[in-house]
Amino acid sequence: MTASAPRYMARFRCIAEACEDTCCAGLTVPISESRWSLLRQKVAGTPDEANVAALIKPNPDGATGQQAGILGKRADGHCAFLDEAKLCSLQRRYGEAVLPDGCSVFPRVLTRWGAQVEMAGSLACPETARLCLLAEDALVREPVPEEQALRPQVARQVAAGDDAWTAHADTVREAMLRLLQRREVPFAARLYALGRMALDLGDFYFPGTTAFASAAGEESRHPSASDASEPEVRGPMTDSAPDASETRAEAAEARLARVLREYESTDTLASLSAQLEALELPGGPWAGICGAVLRSREAAVSSPRFLSLMSAVRASYGGADTHPDPAWELHAARRSALESLHGERVHQYFLHHALNHVLRHPFTEAESLLNAVFLLVLRASVVRWVLLGHPAVVALLEAPGTPVAALDAAAVEAFQVVAKHVEQAPSFLDFAKGLAGEGPETFARLLILVKGL
Repeated sequence: MTASAPRYMARFRCIAEACEDTCCAGLTVPISESRWSLLRQKVAGTPDEANVAALIKPNPDGATGQQAGILGKRADGHCAFLDEAKLCSLQRRYGEAVLPDGCSVFPRVLTRWGAQVEMAGSLACPETARLCLLAEDALVREPVPEEQALRPQVARQVAAGDDAWTAHADTVREAMLRLLQRREVPFAARLYALGRMALDLGDFYFPGTTAFASAAGEESRHPSASDASEPEVRGPMTDSAPDASETRAEAAEARLARVLREYESTDTLASLSAQLEALELPGGPWAGICGAVLRSREAAVSSPRFLSLMSAVRASYGGADTHPDPAWELHAARRSALESLHGERVHQYFLHHALNHVLRHPFTEAESLLNAVFLLVLRASVVRWVLLGHPAVVALLEAPGTPVAALDAAAVEAFQVVAKHVEQAPSFLDFAKGLAGEGPETFARLLILVKGL
């Protein structure tokens, strides 16, 4: 097995009790049948035997295998096995092997692309967020020792290559990563270009596509494009058999390569950047979306750290009853002021967040490439709203001589808290899916989010 990781994850080491948060709170942790059985063997005859029996229960959803049991929580939401030193009592007494996969691997996120295991990181961990956001070379990918990719057997397989959607996924992903790093155009313009690229690919590159099929008789699920300048890559196959089907597959391959090449073009990116700059959209809807996301999570999260920050952010924009339009005006003024003071630093935060998002969340898990881009931009928007409403950032703008370390600390908290309590929540993902809509409306709504950034 070979493994790779961005440098920030190669550098990662858990800081345990020194951490300002704990990964042993606020999350539902499943345990597999095999780990549960091993743990019961290890604690047999010890004082922990009764605790393990009482505090780990069968999954109430009836799941088995990897999701067989659920670790119990205390009234404050912390894991029942967390001790007073903010350390895992089970790991300290019985070793790492007894831990559920999620506890052992977190904040590592393992993905298998063919024979290669990739290790990205979840920014829900403060130390991971710090390393990812603040080091200039954090997202440089490099090989790592196999032992750093803990439990590679739990890595999700996203690029088996047995269908066109996954067979071309790595090529498309690499194009996305290159596009995001095109620093000659503003960051928002890169996200806009990413959305346009996804839109251009979406009529023939999607889950279940047969545009690339070389077997006669297959037909794409989607209606063909009406672009006469493009070769025909979809539609029913004729009786001319293999030669025609091979030509059709080659045409699809060529079209994919051509679209990706187009978005490598300096002229294309400059044109799209100008289009976005000229586009005038009200900011109130963007502010309303960000506020609605955070209000819904406040009702569901018990973490004092999260609730305290959300209360401060909401107050900084005028309170719970403020209309989105004046809240947007405050945000836009802060955005401009922070850009003039620390524009490059803030750009690095959001670029690293986006690059890590592409590595950490394989787009093949989305309904389409455009939906995957939409979710990236929505997550970035929510974090931008929180960062510009963070009390430390508001104070910094009132006292521009404040050291950049204060901005860094606020950024780490904003990105980490949102990653932990918002980004992966099922309610947020359902909201994102509904907000995105379907087809052309997804791109139109993406524009609103991009303009807000």
